[in-house]
Amino acid sequence: MYSSTQLFLIYSGLYFAALVFSLVINSVFMRFARTLGMRDQDQTPVRWSSTAKPSLGGIGFYILFLASFSLYSVLFPGQSSDALRPDLLGLLAATSLGFLMGLADDAYNTKPLLKLLVQIACGGILIVSGSAIDLFDEQWMNIVLTIFWVVGMMNSINMLDNMDGITTIVSLSVLATALMVMLVIGPVDPVYMVLMVGSLAALSGFLFFNWYPSRMFMGDTGSQFLGVFLAFVGIRFFWNMPSIEGDWEPYRQVTSAVIVFLLPIVDTSIVTFSRIAKGNSPFVGGRDHTTHHLSYAGFSDGQVALVFIGLSVLHGFLTFVMFRYIPVWENIHTLIFVSYALVLAITLFILTKKTHPPKLT
Repeated sequence: MYSSTQLFLIYSGLYFAALVFSLVINSVFMRFARTLGMRDQDQTPVRWSSTAKPSLGGIGFYILFLASFSLYSVLFPGQSSDALRPDLLGLLAATSLGFLMGLADDAYNTKPLLKLLVQIACGGILIVSGSAIDLFDEQWMNIVLTIFWVVGMMNSINMLDNMDGITTIVSLSVLATALMVMLVIGPVDPVYMVLMVGSLAALSGFLFFNWYPSRMFMGDTGSQFLGVFLAFVGIRFFWNMPSIEGDWEPYRQVTSAVIVFLLPIVDTSIVTFSRIAKGNSPFVGGRDHTTHHLSYAGFSDGQVALVFIGLSVLHGFLTFVMFRYIPVWENIHTLIFVSYALVLAITLFILTKKTHPPKLT
């Protein structure tokens, strides 16, 4: 058994080693890969950037995820069987399926129905392997909610990937907040720590290439992998996380999941409802996201990213307060946090109605 100091050194060493690997492998991709995930120049652009760039970030995410999985037995000899638990094998299978579907979509533009069926399958794999939301007494309701959560998160992360650095920032925030919650509530699961530290390093290294002006996108390969992984993290560390006293408090758990994932939830909801109201398909990309409207309001791309960093840090802090300093959850706490979420959602919705793309001259 390692001491606290030894564990800190192990996780720190893992982070910096994975960060260097992420920087190196993305540099290699930039140097030698020029076509994978780059759309036909004649197609109508749906990204904010009109310049074709390689969509290879997701490959680095997946490689480092697998490497972290494999390194666990090296870092914790004698405990390798812990990584073979059903929930972790299910996570490995679901993220692999999401990664492969995203890779196919980057290369061939797969049909929306096929993507939906694969996303449902990813949710089914997590449920069968023991990673389902446990909120209702009726199990079928938990299954439906879990499928909706996984499919919704895979699409939300994909839709949020519309401007340089945004999805990377939000994903880093979710993983960092989940780590914080695990440290606050306990016990610390070394397998989860290794996987999330490795993934944090992968995202940190990728952000170097994805920050405005970006040189690389994560593509559907990255957003679909992250969608499954973050959905799993949401289930394990927010939906199904008891209080610091060990109590099961559904309102706290639901509220924490909403706050941590508020940015992708709000963006996807606003865009989906707006497109449906205009008679457009919500599955066809466009420049109508909250990030785009912040740009229409006068923010530069870098400033939009800074706004999302600020909001992400705030949501992480609110979640920390929620788990660390509120021993007993009451209705007033739900009202306060939900009110904040509604204020942010309404503010961003009004923004989308008050700002418009500049007219072409």
